[in-house]
Amino acid sequence: MSKKLISQIALFFSLLFLSHCSNYETSNNSDSVHEMQQFVSNIAHYTRQSNPNFIVIPQNGAELAFTDADSELGFYDDYLTNIDGFGIEELYYNGTFSPDFERISMLKELSKTKKVLVSEYINSNSLLNEARQANSDEGFVSFIRTPLNYDYKEIPSTIQEENSNDITQLSDVKNYLYLISTENYSSKEAFISAISETNYDLILIDLFFDSEIFSSQEINQLKTKKNGGKRLAICYVSIGSAEKYRYYWDSSWKLKQPNWLAKPYEGYPDEFWVNYWDKDWQAIIFGNDSSYFKKILSAGFDGAYLDNVEAYYFLYHD
Repeated sequence: MSKKLISQIALFFSLLFLSHCSNYETSNNSDSVHEMQQFVSNIAHYTRQSNPNFIVIPQNGAELAFTDADSELGFYDDYLTNIDGFGIEELYYNGTFSPDFERISMLKELSKTKKVLVSEYINSNSLLNEARQANSDEGFVSFIRTPLNYDYKEIPSTIQEENSNDITQLSDVKNYLYLISTENYSSKEAFISAISETNYDLILIDLFFDSEIFSSQEINQLKTKKNGGKRLAICYVSIGSAEKYRYYWDSSWKLKQPNWLAKPYEGYPDEFWVNYWDKDWQAIIFGNDSSYFKKILSAGFDGAYLDNVEAYYFLYHD
């Protein structure tokens, strides 16, 4: 897929859709949008008290960059000021070529000041170069996964734009590894060793191996590429859903008990969408010495990748 053709297609659909709201934007509750924007901003403020350079990347949160999550209303500057980039899933490919033209248009504008990391899903290896090129043409950094790696459990054998540069900020990143499942590794040591043998500029992993938190020494070890260059270690964390397998989960909890466990997460039986503005949920996530983000900071991660920020939409839609 050539850059010229992609640009022509994107331009056509951008003009066609520009006067309409995206699926995430329609009929959402503006208060819930503001609450998520503020939640993300407050997490950024909290983490940067300990590490002024802490990186914050919301996943699938591009719409939140705009007032009321509506691109027609202009940028929401407070949110944009407090984040460093955007993570997006299935932008051009969801199995086959299935571009989300409105988000492409948004992200082209947002990428002028923020890094865009895209995780594509292809159902055939023959689409690998096309998927990479589609993102590269717009300046987006891509991670391409195949059916065997749908759940982010494998390290791809090739790296796009591999380099030995020292990566000290998100804007320097040319490639990244998204590896949040540990099921292919028999031990934490095997997991660390496998990543240490790579030259990715940024690694995106979970705070835990099974139920064991990575130590600061282990995370520091992962911050060096095999070729000696420095890289960033970013921690995955869901802030819009509660997960039954996390340390904070109480076995007595169930839907609506506590009342911030708001809605089942379709397709994920071990998760619930949460009322993320609730003070008890937020206390689990950040702001105190027993919080999730305190653990992330103590482990020495360079930043966090905030999943399920689109809870503002899914709480109110099927």
